[in-house]
Amino acid sequence: GAGRTDAGVHAKGMVANGFLDTALTPEEIKVYANHYLPDDICIREVAVVSERFHARLNAKGKVYQYTCYIGDEKPVFDRMYTWVLPEWVTNGTPDRMPDIEAMQKAAGYLIGTHDFKSFCSSSSQVENTVRTITDITIDKAGDMIHIRISGNGFLYNMVRIIVGTLMKIGLGIWPEDCMESILEAKDRTKAGPKAEAKGLTLVEIKYL
Repeated sequence: GAGRTDAGVHAKGMVANGFLDTALTPEEIKVYANHYLPDDICIREVAVVSERFHARLNAKGKVYQYTCYIGDEKPVFDRMYTWVLPEWVTNGTPDRMPDIEAMQKAAGYLIGTHDFKSFCSSSSQVENTVRTITDITIDKAGDMIHIRISGNGFLYNMVRIIVGTLMKIGLGIWPEDCMESILEAKDRTKAGPKAEAKGLTLVEIKYL
């Protein structure tokens, strides 16, 4: 596989490779596998690739999207794919809307190559915490806020911690320029809380 996702995180663009000794065509493999896979897994495409192709090692980048719900009523049909902002975010005022512009300005501090140790769960054993974020976009569509993050790789819980931090900034709990000092601190305790897993989706693996 191209990587691992936390329990509860979704994937629309996971890539995996393997060697098969079969006379079936790629389309026949797809149909056959989907017939036996559980209902929450679907193969969208099967292709023949070079023997040297490796889904994880050849990956150049990943794109994640996080979805937050900010409406007044429970998102019954989207409940498995969104983070309904808890009281610590709304500060007891459910009608308080995050400042998207402030969040986008704060996100700008994260663009580029940095040591993201502040945004990595302390339980991670990884030694190198330097990563490159190429783009972060934040937009509101109805009662949903979508945070899309692209980068060359991500640390354990990194996207979820970034989202929790951005929400504190968006609600005015923290100033937007605090993101710079959080990044420089290289200290997990300085960043915001970890957003719920179910709001996160792996959208795409990039190879070019």
